[in-house]
Amino acid sequence: MNFGRVPLEEANGGVLAHSLKLSNGTLKKGTLVGPSEIDALREAGHSTVTVALFGPSDVREDEAARRIGIALVADGLKLGPAFTGRTNLIAERAGVIRVKSSAVHSMNLVDEGLTLATLPDLMRVAADQLVATAKIIPYGLPEAVVAEGVARLGQGPISLHPFQGGKARLVMTQTAGFKASLLDKGEAAVGERLEALGYSLADVVTVSHNVDAVAQVLEAPVDLTLVLGASATSDRADVVPAAVLKAGGQIERFGMPVDPGNLLLMARLGNTPVIGLPGCARSLALNGVDWVLERLSARLPVAPEDIAAMGVGGLLKEMPGRPQPRRPRG
Repeated sequence: MNFGRVPLEEANGGVLAHSLKLSNGTLKKGTLVGPSEIDALREAGHSTVTVALFGPSDVREDEAARRIGIALVADGLKLGPAFTGRTNLIAERAGVIRVKSSAVHSMNLVDEGLTLATLPDLMRVAADQLVATAKIIPYGLPEAVVAEGVARLGQGPISLHPFQGGKARLVMTQTAGFKASLLDKGEAAVGERLEALGYSLADVVTVSHNVDAVAQVLEAPVDLTLVLGASATSDRADVVPAAVLKAGGQIERFGMPVDPGNLLLMARLGNTPVIGLPGCARSLALNGVDWVLERLSARLPVAPEDIAAMGVGGLLKEMPGRPQPRRPRG
């Protein structure tokens, strides 16, 4: 592709680089210049014009963007129309996206004129949300550049894992003098959080905050069990993890490098995940619980090493009413 100022008679077939005033209006940037445009420009007093002229091996911006976009399409991800050298990838359903960062980085290194921007890996998306956008910077690129970009993306560079949800059970504990309003607040927040992820809150049980009481109600025919304790779990030997063990379950991880959400407990009773919720789960503000529940609903693995990897980016927005900055006083 050649870009520059040329005499009007050499501009035929080129793309106008800048908007220009005419006798009866404006010829807009991006217009394909033909004989009628040349006549209008000459009538307006222009003798030269800045255009992009294409060679036989060049791919125009919209077609180049479309080819990159086609390489991104996957189940649950649809492609929007190409316009001004851009095409967008859009989620058809709510879920969690996976992005092969190495493939995106590699494609973006092919040529500065070939770009792809995506949401972060493992980010939650809603239906109709923009997931990625491919943008061609110049008005066209060589065929070889576009082909190399497509090749570097490989198979399935972006995938959508829709929320599948299921039936969930919430176990709440209370101590002497524990406010009923906190139970109501916890149930409402957890219920709303689960509903957004496709879970139905099939059962809510309130018991005393002791090992025996919790252990007796853990086992239930559900897809997910959540335990919201009256007192936050502070050790693997504390009430909730001890109750899981007594019920015959296993502790997979206690604590996560996400704030808010540090005191989350991951456990399993048979095939059912059991999540010991930190106190911040009583609020709908984003916290580490959301990241875990999103992946569980999308049927993505949440192994101990997956939680350990949440540290980078795990310092979430400060919650209203919490000390800022989060440092000891004095």
